[in-house]
Amino acid sequence: MRAIFQWNVGSRILELGRRTLIMGIVNVTPDSFSDGGLYLDPENAVARAEQLIADGASLIDVGGESTRPGVGVAASGSAVARVRTPVSEEEERKRVLPVIRELKRRRPETVVSVDTYKASVARAAVEAGAEVVNDISGFRWDPKMAKTLAELKVGAVLMHTRGRPEEWRLLPPIGDPVLLVKRELRQWAEAATLAGVKRDHLVLDPGFGFGKNFEENYPLLARFGELQQNGFPLLAGVSRKSFIGRTLARDHKDAAVADRLYGTLAAETALILKGAHILRTHDVRVATEAARVADAIVASGG
Repeated sequence: MRAIFQWNVGSRILELGRRTLIMGIVNVTPDSFSDGGLYLDPENAVARAEQLIADGASLIDVGGESTRPGVGVAASGSAVARVRTPVSEEEERKRVLPVIRELKRRRPETVVSVDTYKASVARAAVEAGAEVVNDISGFRWDPKMAKTLAELKVGAVLMHTRGRPEEWRLLPPIGDPVLLVKRELRQWAEAATLAGVKRDHLVLDPGFGFGKNFEENYPLLARFGELQQNGFPLLAGVSRKSFIGRTLARDHKDAAVADRLYGTLAAETALILKGAHILRTHDVRVATEAARVADAIVASGG
């Protein structure tokens, strides 16, 4: 069974649990793994958001910095991290704020989320109309984030990440990924509430692929239901991710991003049946249809 929550995003309350909410992704970046460069122009980004809304998205997540990992190879043949240059706060604001403002002007009823780990960008995005801050770092990379969210009184997604993107492929394996993620999400959520963030403003995300290798993502998916024990609503994002591409590999070559749709839908359906309240996805229309069927199963006792 999936618990019912009232998610306070500041200006309104969103009910979570009776049906799955779909969060559509709009990457205002030149280098995102799935759609980098397609929506860097604000007009294209807003048009994309409007299409996702028409396809059934309940929330639109606007991001201005890619967190795809990078790895190089040293002369000796050993792997070395390739340092990723973070997008500056000024550049990130320049990318996301025009999109948020115009989208809210055209679609004032839309719940807009900003995908950022920078407190100053979060504040500017909320002033522009965003009602949710989606922080991949779990409020840890910017020491001002938790306090800023407490002041803004908006919805917040706290995601689990191990290390930084440039470190991911060099991280040691996790013994039990589910126990680690559950424990650290609980600890980080408690730290956020101590900083003043209200419990009913928080949603937790286990961060599929974020510092987890291929072997660690599937136990996290299979035992996703255990994360409900933390007592918060859950968001999951598996859309087109590399662990799905690896599973769908042919001739020892991972499936291309464009060929991961059906694998994504299988994972998203499983997540709903195990308690996910929100799915963050690129393919909103098909995810919405899959969610309607999965929600009917959940409502029937599944």
